[in-house]
Amino acid sequence: MIIGLAFFVFSSGSFQLGDLTGSSPTQVSDGGDKVACDNQSEMFACRVLRSTEDVWGGLISGYRKPVLNFFKGRNESRCGPAQSAMGPFYCPADQGIYLDTDFFGELDQKFGAAGDAAQAYVIAHEVGHHIQTISGISDQVRRAQGRASQAEGNALQVRMELQADCYAGVWAARARTPSGQPVMEAGDMEEAMRAANAIGDDTLMRSAGQRPVPESFTHGTSEQRMSWLRRGLQSGDPRQCDAFGSNI
Repeated sequence: MIIGLAFFVFSSGSFQLGDLTGSSPTQVSDGGDKVACDNQSEMFACRVLRSTEDVWGGLISGYRKPVLNFFKGRNESRCGPAQSAMGPFYCPADQGIYLDTDFFGELDQKFGAAGDAAQAYVIAHEVGHHIQTISGISDQVRRAQGRASQAEGNALQVRMELQADCYAGVWAARARTPSGQPVMEAGDMEEAMRAANAIGDDTLMRSAGQRPVPESFTHGTSEQRMSWLRRGLQSGDPRQCDAFGSNI
């Protein structure tokens, strides 16, 4: 089961993560054809992942970090083929985040979301799915989906994605630069809300000339995505991200 086919994006010119100097190594894989983190885009992705490790390692005892897998065009995961056209995704079976960094260029062209913050949030959202995996939430949802109708399964997936949005917000609220400064400045939250509004299932369907069909939603409405991102950003508390025990 591949998770995270729709991405959470926003743009900001103020987003900074510093560098990896003095940091412990980030787990990466590149399929064996070249050294990972060896160009600007890959290095940035590694810095973001290292920042998520700092945050979640402080919140979860014995935190097991995901593996960041870089590829170009096509790769294989234990969840099936990894293709650039799919965008970044998380595979629970191997606890890997799969990323073709060429996608970063598409953020501006397809979503109008250029900048480091947009790129960082794509990764943070997929790390949110990793949190669901190591906490057992993903397994519970997959079992429930196996017994559910298509519409019921989609509704469960919506809750998974909204929780991942919230977890991404928790990271953004807690993340700090090497000098101890927040990576998010005051204007970033407003920009994030506008982006969340733009990528809700209902908004995307209307933009494509389709009538929104709630039973087919898999990521949540614009209002829902903004609401769950706001929870994470404002609280910085993963306990506030229970999308399964709360009204969405």
